[in-house]
This record gives sequence, structure tokens and C-alpha cells, in this order.
Amino acid sequence: MSWWDTDDEDEPYDQYDESSVRVRPNPKANRPRTKTRPEHEDAVVGRVLGVDRGRYTVLVGEGTAGEHVAIAARASELRRQAVVTGDRVDLVGDATGEEGTLARIVRIRERRTLLRRSADDTDTVERIVVANADQMLIVVAAADPEPRTRLVDRYLVAAYDAGIDPLLCVTKTDLADPAPFLESFAGLELPVFLSTTGDAGIPLEGLSRALAGHDTVAVGHSGVGKSTLVNALVPGADRATGHVNQVTGRGRHTSSSTVSLRLRTTYGDGWIIDTPGVRSFGLGHVDPANILRAFTDLAEIAENCPRGCTHLPDAPDCAIVEAVDAGELGEHGAARLDSLQRLLATFG
Repeated sequence: MSWWDTDDEDEPYDQYDESSVRVRPNPKANRPRTKTRPEHEDAVVGRVLGVDRGRYTVLVGEGTAGEHVAIAARASELRRQAVVTGDRVDLVGDATGEEGTLARIVRIRERRTLLRRSADDTDTVERIVVANADQMLIVVAAADPEPRTRLVDRYLVAAYDAGIDPLLCVTKTDLADPAPFLESFAGLELPVFLSTTGDAGIPLEGLSRALAGHDTVAVGHSGVGKSTLVNALVPGADRATGHVNQVTGRGRHTSSSTVSLRLRTTYGDGWIIDTPGVRSFGLGHVDPANILRAFTDLAEIAENCPRGCTHLPDAPDCAIVEAVDAGELGEHGAARLDSLQRLLATFG
């Protein structure tokens, strides 16, 4: 008798048919894929204070009795979105801030402003410097290192493009007269603060008044004294400061991260965001039309310009140039036009 023969008439020959095999279900493999994300209705709101190697320092419960700092990671659904200092985000998970806990950033709230820069003027890939700032404090030294008008121009262009109000602080004015440098910006409605070397020479009163109630991003070349200003405005901030190499003119050993610090003054609280010193500020992402909008009086006149007018000195039939030549913009009209043209020429 062969092994497949049987004498049991009640035992069917197909008792081992494949259809009778029991397969354990795999819930992960059998679950249908979906693009629907959880709503995270239990999420709490936080302000990103700093970023360090994939971990985010987030202020939770800002302005309340339960205000505290939590550490968070970015959720997988945000892997294509940059989370930066100044962002308002939604957190889930353990956002208590207790040692060893880690929350999760699941959503970036709508940004009011974005300060961006690119590697160079030909690079359209932008890097977000900070989110939600409404002021930019441009710090430049009168000497050591020498002031760079073109770099300040670039800061101004980036600020105007982002819809951020610029302020200018000139440090080390005891080393050189800042007047010749400031003449380049005479046509701008730009608040200017002057500072001498040493903490005693910092105009804390004026700066505190200007920064209270605002989120202000501080920018400047390495070695100009930006972090020294921040340390004076925010006692205990302990931002790294450095010196300037007398041979290269470059600052060294200065702050290397972007950090948001609370500013407390008699005029009210605010935030100052200290950024690393940079030697270049690419504008490949900027829309030149945003620069003209920052000059509201000139933008109104520009509505009478020919289509495609560049507003530069060689632009034919430019209504702004004609208005200035006719003396219609007063004593500062020529200076404002010169400032506008210099900023627009940055893209040339």
C-alpha cells in the first residue's frame, strides 16, 4: 500500500488541502496605508528657543504660571520641513520638561515672517535663519573690523524682503568716527544707535526701549560686538564673545548657534535672537519688488514708471528719477533714491 492510500473511508483524501492551512494575520502588512494624519487635538503650543543636533529647546506655556522649557524632536511627518528658532510649534508626548523626557513637534504654526539667506546670489536654495521676527538689529563696528557698507545693504535687502523693520547699531565709535559710514544710509528712515568699547558705552536705555515688545533678530559680521551687546541686554545670557584677528580682520571664537533670549526691560518684555556672525549674505531668493515696497513714498511714485522699469540711474523715463530731479521729494529725496538704487543694484 502506498503512503497516500488509506483504509479509512471517513477520512477524505483532501484533508491536507492548502485551503485548510491557517495563516496568522499580520496587522502591519494587512492594514491599508493612508495619508490621513492624526489631528493631535491634545497638542500644546511652544516657542522654539534653539536647535542643537536634532533636538529642539521649546518654551511651553509662555506667559503663564506653568511656563517651562521642554526638549523635543521633530515628528517624521515634518522630515521635509525645517523647524527653526522663533517657530511656534505644536507638541505632543511628554512636554513636561522633566529630565529624560522628550516631546514631539508635530506641527509648525503659520509664520508671520521668515528671514532667509542663500549661499550666494546665484543660489535659489534658501536657508531660513529665523522665523517670526519683526525687527532686525544690524550690528556693525566703526573700526576693527572696518564697516562693510555692502554687507549692511544685503542685511537691509533681506529685512525688507521679509517684511522686517531694520535698526542699526554702530559699535566701537571711540575707535573711528561713524559719520562717513552713516552717510550711506542717510536716505533711509533707519533708527541708529551708537556704542563705544566696553559695557559702559552700550546705549542700554535706547536699545531696551526699541526692543521691548518685539522679536528682534541680531545680525552682524564676526567680531563687531554683537554678542557683547546681547550679553549686556540679557544678563546671564553668556553668549560667546571673541576678538578680531588684526591680520585677517576676521572675528574668532564667537557664538556659533542661533538662540532666542528673553529680554526684560522697564518698558516691557521682548525677545532678542542672537545669530552666528557671517561674512556673506546671499540674496538669490529675494524678490526685488519687495525692496521698492519698503520705500513707501517712492513706491507710490513708481506706479507711473514704464512697465519693467529698473529705477536705476540709466532707466529711461523713470518717474522716481524725474520726481527727484524736479525737487518733488524734498531735501532727502536724492538720498532716498540713492539708497534705493544701491540696494536694487545688489541684484545686478
